[in-house]
This record gives sequence, structure tokens and C-alpha cells, in this order.
Amino acid sequence: MDLNHLEDQEVISMGKIDLGTTKYVIHANIETNGIVEKPDVVGAIFGQTEGLLGDDLDLRELQKTGRIGRIEVNIESKGGRSKGTISVPSSLDKVETAILAAALETIDRVGPCEANITISSIEDVRVTKRKRVISRAKDILKTMVEEITPDSIEITEEVKEAFRLQEITKYGKENLPAGPNIKDSDAIIIVEGRADVINLLKYGIKNAIAVEGTSIPQTIIDLSKEKTTTVFTDGDRGGELILRELLQVADVDFVARAPDGKEVEELTKKEIFKALRNKIPAEQVKGSLAITSENHAKPAKTSTPPPKNEKAEKFRSLFSDLTGTLKAYLVDEDVNVIKEVAVRDLAVALKNSKEKVSAVIFDGVITQRLVEISSEKGVEYLVGAKIGNITKKPIGLKLLTAKDLGLQA
Repeated sequence: MDLNHLEDQEVISMGKIDLGTTKYVIHANIETNGIVEKPDVVGAIFGQTEGLLGDDLDLRELQKTGRIGRIEVNIESKGGRSKGTISVPSSLDKVETAILAAALETIDRVGPCEANITISSIEDVRVTKRKRVISRAKDILKTMVEEITPDSIEITEEVKEAFRLQEITKYGKENLPAGPNIKDSDAIIIVEGRADVINLLKYGIKNAIAVEGTSIPQTIIDLSKEKTTTVFTDGDRGGELILRELLQVADVDFVARAPDGKEVEELTKKEIFKALRNKIPAEQVKGSLAITSENHAKPAKTSTPPPKNEKAEKFRSLFSDLTGTLKAYLVDEDVNVIKEVAVRDLAVALKNSKEKVSAVIFDGVITQRLVEISSEKGVEYLVGAKIGNITKKPIGLKLLTAKDLGLQA
């Protein structure tokens, strides 16, 4: 049975069935060799399907959670026999709805009477609604007297822009431009200016706040300590300067940048979401920019003197290749590169590595998480630009920085 296919004749009346969240409606015919009533049929449906399909497709549980709507039964008795129809609204997916429909056909008794239930059709309610929309749109189109002109399009855009401007709020003692969800959201996005907030609002992002200048307001600093914070700056020199200051004074978790030469206020929806998806942990960015945050305690001296042999020279050479790339090398005991990965994927790549990794060399900050994963995988050397706040260092793991190798981070 093709669930995407509807008969040409549309369903005109759905009785009491609530189609608000319904995707499909199972239509079935029922016949019994005796006189039965609606409660008997409903009871048989629940009773004889109980435990048949497991807990996930138990009818009672599905109805409690709203995934199955109210079961409608219309039945008539004549000459000692009963005939009627059953309608079951479903918001399950296509496959689960088909399984549930098949289960209805296993019901062979209603009360003391033998019964036969057959599925007549499964209606895709969304197709029905779509047809109604098309039909109504045609009617509306016929009644339109004036064509949509460029002037009316401009009016529409002007109204939309006015609505977006209404959504902008002022937050904190500095009255910073912000989206309406900045107070209640668990995460915030820090941008440079008011126009950036408006552009994010345009595409449904309502938890942005602007710094409005290169001097970071105290409100931004306080918010960053309370919420998961992503800095989203322009892809130019000005954006880098603001990013540097934010990384020093605020508690930043992630960094996203607009494409080179572009500003956040001019990005398309696709560019905005791509930039936010590709955000990088702040610690890695700090390492590449050689920034020490004022909001974090200085890490303990956990580095190890470098090996005094040709292995150290190979480490220096590989680290020099990686500087400024935000990439990482997994190397074997002979310092041969096994795999190259992006720093943001390093933890997962190391954890899932099937080969023996002797050293990890990467353009970023050595974090506690990387230390723990390296120890679990039996890594001997962990080589990074800087060492973060390491509270516990395993005895068998040696930590090296660019400085230890005689290089500039």
C-alpha cells in the first residue's frame, strides 16, 4: 500500500478526528456475526493488540503521548449482524503506521462475536491539506483585482524590517542591542554591532548581543560567565581585534568567523549557519593567537624537557608545518605521520584511532580532556602550542610546547 497516494476523491468530513498534528488516518471496515456497539469495538482494539507490537507501539501508551488520536467507530446492526468503519488518526511515521494498521487486521473477536477487520485505505492528511490549500489559493487568485507590483513588494519588505526592528531589545546598563531571547537563552552569540543583530534576527537567531565598539562592556563579560558563549565576528582585521580582546577579558566557549572580507551583517542565511556550524573551541583559537585569558588561572608547569635526539628534531619540523593551520598530526613511534585531522576533531580522531599512536602534534592548546584521552590510548608525547589548565597529568605522558622545542608558538 502506497501511503503517499490518495484517491482522487477527497475526504470531505473527518467527524471528530483532530487533524492538528495527525500525519495519517487509518481507515478500516469491520463486520461481526453478532450485534456489537462502539465501546465493544474500541475495547477489542486495545485488548487484542496489547503486547503484540512491544512497548514502543503499545496503543495505550501511544494514545497517552498523543501519537495516536481518538479512535472513531461508526457501526450499525441489522439482521443479527453488525457492520461499520474504524478511523485511527496517527502521527507516527509511515512504517510504524503501516505496522499498526496490519495489527488491526489480527483482531478476530469483538466481545462474544467473531469479527473481521480489513484496512480500506491509509490517508495522508498532509496531501489532503495540500490539495485544499491549492484549491483555496486558486479561488483567492481569481478574486484578486490588482497584480503584485514592485511597490507592494517593497512595502512587504518594509513591514518585515519594521517587525525585526521591534524585536531588538536593549540589554544591560550599557543598553546593548540584543535579540529578544538574550535573557532566557542558555547560550548567547556575541557580534560586533546592531546591524549584525538585525541580520541574525532576519534568519530566526534571537540570542545575539552586540559589543558596539572595541571596548568590551561589563555586561558582555558578566553574561559570558553565566551562559555558553560564541563570538561571531567579521572576517576582517577589525573582527580579529575584537576577538582578541574578548578572548582576554570574557569567558568565551566558541569562536565563529565570517568568510574573509565579509561582515556578519551582509551574510546570507546559508553563510551564517555554516559559520556557526564550523565554530571552533575558544581554547584552540587562543593557542593559535598566543592569547592568555585573564579569567583563567595560569596552568601549572606540566611541560617536560624535550627528548635530546633526532625525535625532537622531527617534532620541531612537524610542529613548524602545522603552525597557523589549526591541524594535528597523529604519529607513530618513528615519528611518521599516521593521520592528519583538524584540531576541532582531534579528540574524536584520537579516541577512535585503531593504530598505535606514539605522539600527537597539533596547533592548539593542550587541554585536560586531550591529556586524559592520550593517556588512555598509551600516547607517549603530546605536543601543542601551549598548555592549558591541567589539573592532573598522568605519569607516563610527556607534555611539550612550542617553547620547549625552541620554537615560537
